[in-house]
Amino acid sequence: VQLVESGGGLVQPGGSLRLSCAASGFTFSGYAMSWFRQAPGKERELVATISASGSRNYAVSVKGRFTISRDNGKNTVYLQMNSLKREDSAVYYCSVRVYGLGSWGQGTQVTVSS
Repeated sequence: VQLVESGGGLVQPGGSLRLSCAASGFTFSGYAMSWFRQAPGKERELVATISASGSRNYAVSVKGRFTISRDNGKNTVYLQMNSLKREDSAVYYCSVRVYGLGSWGQGTQVTVSS
């Protein structure tokens, strides 16, 4: 399993970013995919999940601002982040659990600052 995130960067409060996670090594279309984030000094938290069938769930803190989506033809999961706040600053990771084993990408840094 390999997961490679991209799309992070520096953005002003109120701005938008779209993160991508390219997956390989497993049958992408058959698995739920998740985005997590971890800010300095804080525990890693679940941000959003999309099931194999396309059902979505979000953390309360991002609901209405973030959208998770997937493109099974490209083996890629996305996280569209709008109305970003300073407290959204973190390293964002995508994750999948295959045969009970969790896998993570290397993460992509998102910094929300003026």
